[in-house]
Amino acid sequence: MFSSLMMAAVLTTGLYAGFMLTFLFAIMPGLGALPDGMFTAAMRRFNEKVPGPGFLVVFLGVIVFPAAAFFTSGERGDAERLLAAGALACSVISHAITVIGNIPLNNALAASEGGDDKAARAAFEPRWNRLHRVRTVFSFASFALLAAVAL
Repeated sequence: MFSSLMMAAVLTTGLYAGFMLTFLFAIMPGLGALPDGMFTAAMRRFNEKVPGPGFLVVFLGVIVFPAAAFFTSGERGDAERLLAAGALACSVISHAITVIGNIPLNNALAASEGGDDKAARAAFEPRWNRLHRVRTVFSFASFALLAAVAL
């Protein structure tokens, strides 16, 4: 059971970390080069589409599978259990940043549609990017820790 759960944990966490890295290294720099109106319109559309069913499976799996693997790791060594617990903690922190920081910014940006795009972008982009960098680090750390357990 542990091996199957760990494989699911590594897979979902790797997909999620890759998604975060793609936004960090490609999508946000590309959007950052756009004029205000295009930037805000594009971010609003992303924020409407991202929380779809496929994303939610991965988003929830990043917590559920590492937690299940940890709780079935009783026969494993202390190092493996500690790495799995660290991975779960990193995933929880990343999700907390998303829920407490990024989602409210996304909602505020959506609510500003039809208003001043320059002001909306100024209130959104710098803070969203800072929070995204931090949650990306935690997501990648979770993936690395789970990969270490799976080896």
